[in-house]
Amino acid sequence: MSKQPLSPAEITEMVVGLNRLARNLWWTWTQEAQDIFQELSPRAWQNLYHNAVAVLHEVSERELRARLQDPDFAAHVRRALQDFQAYLTEKNTWAAQHAPETLQRPVAYFCAEFGFHETLPIAAGGLGVLAGDHAKSASDLGLGFVGVSLFYREGYFQQAIDANNWQTEYYTLLNPKNLPVEPVLDARGEPLVCSVDIAMNHVFFQAWRVNVGRVPVYLLDTNRPENEPHFRDLTLRVYGGDSTTRIMQEILLGVGGVRLLRALGVQPSVFHMNEGHAAFLTFELIREKLAAGQSFADAQTATRAECHFTTHTPVEAGHDRFSPQLMDYALHRFCETAGVPLPQWLPLGRVNPDDPNEPFCMTVLALKLSRSANAVSELHGRVTRHMWRGLFPDVPEERVPIGHITNGVHLLGWMKGTVRRFWRRKLMGNGEPASVPLGEDTGLWRPGEGSDWATIVNSPEFWQKMADPNFISDEELWALRYKLRRELIEFARRRLMQQQRVTHGDFIAFDQLLNPDALTIGFARRFATYKRAPLIFSQLDNIVRLARDKARPIQFIFAGKAHPRDDDGKRYIQHIIHLSKYSDLKGHLVFIENYDVHVARQMIAGCDVWLNNPRRPLEASGTSGMKAGCHGSLNLSIMDGWWREAYDGTNGFAIGDDSHPDSVEEQDRRDAANLYRVLTEEVIPCFYNRDAHGIPREWIKKIRRAMVTLVPRFNTWRMVQEYTQKYYLPPTSRS
Repeated sequence: MSKQPLSPAEITEMVVGLNRLARNLWWTWTQEAQDIFQELSPRAWQNLYHNAVAVLHEVSERELRARLQDPDFAAHVRRALQDFQAYLTEKNTWAAQHAPETLQRPVAYFCAEFGFHETLPIAAGGLGVLAGDHAKSASDLGLGFVGVSLFYREGYFQQAIDANNWQTEYYTLLNPKNLPVEPVLDARGEPLVCSVDIAMNHVFFQAWRVNVGRVPVYLLDTNRPENEPHFRDLTLRVYGGDSTTRIMQEILLGVGGVRLLRALGVQPSVFHMNEGHAAFLTFELIREKLAAGQSFADAQTATRAECHFTTHTPVEAGHDRFSPQLMDYALHRFCETAGVPLPQWLPLGRVNPDDPNEPFCMTVLALKLSRSANAVSELHGRVTRHMWRGLFPDVPEERVPIGHITNGVHLLGWMKGTVRRFWRRKLMGNGEPASVPLGEDTGLWRPGEGSDWATIVNSPEFWQKMADPNFISDEELWALRYKLRRELIEFARRRLMQQQRVTHGDFIAFDQLLNPDALTIGFARRFATYKRAPLIFSQLDNIVRLARDKARPIQFIFAGKAHPRDDDGKRYIQHIIHLSKYSDLKGHLVFIENYDVHVARQMIAGCDVWLNNPRRPLEASGTSGMKAGCHGSLNLSIMDGWWREAYDGTNGFAIGDDSHPDSVEEQDRRDAANLYRVLTEEVIPCFYNRDAHGIPREWIKKIRRAMVTLVPRFNTWRMVQEYTQKYYLPPTSRS
């Protein structure tokens, strides 16, 4: 019996619904929604950075209406739109039960970058990715939350490698019409325009709203006709320009962000500064209180009660510092308007307030004007308390008031589609909730009525099931690992073919590149020198021998960007690419250009081992390895950041112990030796020790342990709940 065709009104409703869905980043962590846009135009989906808005621009409304006449496709769309609406209107959320105060007065989360998805490339690295994951989990948990950042219309740079294997940078203009953003409008339907005082100018800005599930993130944009050209370009690039550009961007973010929220009628319960870039928001909060008649001292006290600060930087040089002269230039008019001269503001950013030559430090400002502060791992907390002990001279170092909350990742946002479908099938049975009574042993996990897929997949109870071979067998896990490795290798071959600049004698047979049977080690992150990307090649001859071992081969996939002004980082990239082309590692080592969220997702899923070897204790937390566990990838890492809290001897591999020498040279030498030892004595034997059925039982035992112990703990659902209970809620409301 044929199904009744949809009426024109029903089709119109679905077209409107799809356009609304495309402009909400909920689809970026919802497989069923992504499948719709991919099915509409597989080529556009692949070539346009998996951008749902761009796909709908590719597909005419006439075509879309025709496609919706397919009853199966229409049913798929209807289910996704129903799920989307149910998500947006859910009342029984975690926050409704545990933090209802935030629903009236939200958390205002300021960060200089947000890394949501490859569609919107406005983040430079881990800080932005963490901020994006924080926003997604705040949405999932139903927290009252609003994000504030800048709209960088050229985003972060695109990477290309030239004929000398040297990183070059180019920029592409982002068109808001093709992005999941919408303009913030006033009551007349015109762009809402606010202004800040920078130097001696009024600088005007508008804003774009990014809908991240249930929460908005506002991106400030100075590309306004009222502004002089250099101010129009203030928000051109992520961390672009010199110190003058940096301080101006930070005034816009902090002062302008507060003014935008006021214009929107948003009254936050707490201002969360994620890194010191946003700390000028405290200046604006003080100025407001001065205008209301408070004294400068009382305004500081009241502002301190409203603010929380998170620091991510364990290196002194990583904290923004500005000279008194630059402060005077950039904030002269602001200080005049506030009625407080600059010399009274400057001590707020100095460890020694009486030293007129000490630069103004944004981290010091944030620490002095926050009611609470945290680092992003337990070790980073110790390092940070030591670093800033001078601010609290009468307090023992261990009691310096800086706590810690270890970072996490947004699980569904990083879970590759192949794995999302796999776990959903295991969990739900053909994608539908299991209709069985609780307690019946069916191999399906159903924690109760009303539980949804996202809640279940973030629960410790679900991941505890990974220890049960009756729920998932070794054979199934090994088949999944092979599928993911194959997908990564084919992805790498496609990307390398696109990026290859073929010269005489430099040709690579791409279809034979990399080995789907080989132990695959991945390294992908910013190429900051402290992350020591080439460390594993310190014993190059030995690594070549391991890679070319026909019985137990290993291979490497690298990706990452160096900051445009970091020539040392660029030399690391050049060295690794040179090895991939001109050494005996050719065919066993590749470098994938233009690292972004999409490349990261492919690599974290397909690699067997995720390598991380920073120079301890310079990795504040790290999050890339947290994404490995749900894919069955294992961490091989220095005991720094999150890994020293996570590693228990059974759930991955440790490079060295929970210590480090003071000498950098000795540290590098010892870590290189330990890395090679662990690789040859633990990792390779465990991976290649197979039973009669070809299954590496001990390796899979480690995969199971990683899933049980890491995935439910190192995610941003847990992290946001901790922030809420420890820092967001007023002390009288904390449980």
